[in-house]
Amino acid sequence: MKLLKFIAYGLGVLVLAVGSFLYFTVYDYTMYPLKADKSKFPNVHTEADVEQLAEELVAQMTLDEKIEQLYGEPLSNAAKLGINLLYLDRFPHIYAGRNERLNIPPFVLSDGPRGARVSKERRGMTNFPVAMSRGASWDVDLESRINEVIAIEMRANGVNYAATPCINLLRHPGWGRAQETYGEDPWLLGEFGVAATLAIQKHNVMACPKHFALNSIENSRFVIDVQLDERTLREVYLPHFKKVVQEGNAASLMTAYNKVQGEYSSENRHLLTEILRDEWGFEGFLTSDWFFAVYDGIASVKAGLNVEMPFGQAYDNKIMKQAISDGQIQESDIESLVLGTLKTRLKYAFAEDPMEYNQSLIANPESVALSREAAEKGMVLLKNEGVLPFSHSGNKTIAVIGALADVENTGDHGSSNSASPYVVTPYAGINNYHFKLGNEVTLDNASDLVASKSLAEKVDEVILIVGYTYVDEGEFLVSTGAATESAKQGKLVGPKSDGGDRLNLKLRPEDEAMIQALAGSNKNLVVVYVGGSGIDMSAWDKNVPAILFAWYSGMEGGNALASVLYGDVNPSGKLPFSIARKESDYPYFTPYAEEITYGYYHGYTLFDKKNIEVAYPFGFGLSYTQYNYSELNVLTPELAEDGTVKVQVTVSNTGDMAGEEVVQLYAGFANSSVDRPVKLLRDFTRVALQAGESTVVTLDVAAKDLAWYNPEAKQWQVEKMPYEVYVGASSDKNQLLLGSFTIE
Repeated sequence: MKLLKFIAYGLGVLVLAVGSFLYFTVYDYTMYPLKADKSKFPNVHTEADVEQLAEELVAQMTLDEKIEQLYGEPLSNAAKLGINLLYLDRFPHIYAGRNERLNIPPFVLSDGPRGARVSKERRGMTNFPVAMSRGASWDVDLESRINEVIAIEMRANGVNYAATPCINLLRHPGWGRAQETYGEDPWLLGEFGVAATLAIQKHNVMACPKHFALNSIENSRFVIDVQLDERTLREVYLPHFKKVVQEGNAASLMTAYNKVQGEYSSENRHLLTEILRDEWGFEGFLTSDWFFAVYDGIASVKAGLNVEMPFGQAYDNKIMKQAISDGQIQESDIESLVLGTLKTRLKYAFAEDPMEYNQSLIANPESVALSREAAEKGMVLLKNEGVLPFSHSGNKTIAVIGALADVENTGDHGSSNSASPYVVTPYAGINNYHFKLGNEVTLDNASDLVASKSLAEKVDEVILIVGYTYVDEGEFLVSTGAATESAKQGKLVGPKSDGGDRLNLKLRPEDEAMIQALAGSNKNLVVVYVGGSGIDMSAWDKNVPAILFAWYSGMEGGNALASVLYGDVNPSGKLPFSIARKESDYPYFTPYAEEITYGYYHGYTLFDKKNIEVAYPFGFGLSYTQYNYSELNVLTPELAEDGTVKVQVTVSNTGDMAGEEVVQLYAGFANSSVDRPVKLLRDFTRVALQAGESTVVTLDVAAKDLAWYNPEAKQWQVEKMPYEVYVGASSDKNQLLLGSFTIE
């Protein structure tokens, strides 16, 4: 009996100990300050002082302490991440680089393409439309304001490192994480990436643009080897990263999972050191994507990867010490990586904050209003045969039809997910709008084609919601083993994860069937698409009178949709990608492959070059008013290769409703002695015009931004020749005014 009591007592103590451990390390884990304790460093006042301090701290570190700066938390802390994610539905703080002995504060990463994510409070953050929707706004000032809010909410939640913006290029609309980026064009990506980076870092949150580089396929991202020539790399897939480094002064970059020319990105010295640091002058630090990005720690040290996240696996202490002992690397190699990280981190840790950060700032009314503004500005009206805007009158009946009509659907549930206090669905937003008008709004979940068609024939207006959810597209979570085997076989092996790349570009069969069933049922019919990228509409777009791309539109998406459909907001979004007539017109794409070649042409540059007619061109979007372009004037018809071409154009609102237009400038290369695109986007701006108002818009492009990369000379070269300049409402040649200038 005494033995049983002793065993029971021992088990009780064990359970209590384990419970206490889990509570304090997993649930109520310790939060650490992110700013430097200046009382411990009284002589640090300037940036030069900070750099000197970094050198002094590294000199004081033991080898173990230096190695501990190379990764996030110890692998033994994996339970904190796993239990919080899987069972507590929150993303915990992973503290990297903290050294209590030397008073070095840590850095904490949060994803944030559409809102802050990491929080111990489990409180909803401001959830914005996905980046693709914001790219469709073509409004870099809006993107700046959005990322300020994201940074503020991160700071309020004890975070100082943002895994955003995502500026990978949309090469093919089937890419599962297309929603996280801004579009298909490097210039557009660069402008938005710089705006986001500067806004985030304004609040002493270190921005980490990602994924460096060539990550444009999801399902095979852990294993795929991207092949391409040096010119394609430099001109197509890297310019936007170069811009966030040189113009945005990005504190950090995140490396990609995929291989580039046979080497994993985290082990690719050509990318990480020769281009990024030696050529571009990058002075920040590099962190890996999480878990499956670093395989050979020694190769990554030599390539220049500063930090492995979130745990020390390939950068494990034993591995690093053995590599030093074997002479594969030197302790000075590790010191160099640690010093580079510390110099950047400490600048932010010592910097004065522009404001105080607290929980009252999270999802406040101003931020929520900004989310709605972003949703409204991003919506793209593709087709409108006199249907929209719907009238504001009373005594109407409205049917909102679709399986997604009343679903809280803000996008991917992977790393980019951001919980909000609420989500206004399309039906809820439309119902809210009509409540004050006394109109009857009926929700139909599209479970019966015959019943839905019968309803559509009886009501005054039909709003059909179609598209995708996180199940159809988004981050694809699978083991490296399964990813490897799927890539080898060219098909999915094992169970399907949520998200991933889309195997075809058509809508779900039930959506396609519903569109065909309702086509012709009601003259006041609009098809509203919810999703993150392009779709194949060839089977039905000619059969419906109106099409609106609403994207994953954030927490206020339903209210924004109602505002646009009923004319309180004049749609002004423009496509940030081209939509082909046939899926075969896009570049080759497969979700499952061990190797793929990225060519020089994609998107509108491909369609221009091959003279392929598209369904909807890059930069296209309709309005409830009409705009006219006239009087294109090239102010600098001749310039030197270090000059800037300036043009002016008159833009007039010739309709009867105020609106905003996106004016686009493309440079043409018809006289080039080398293979060049027909034209490339090189400037854009939004202008607001009242009905009947005209304004003169000035656009410009530096001659250096017209250069091509000569792989033989290993340098950028500006051709001295005549160039075309196109200005207008989209990339469609029929919507562009033509001028010319010469670089002499």
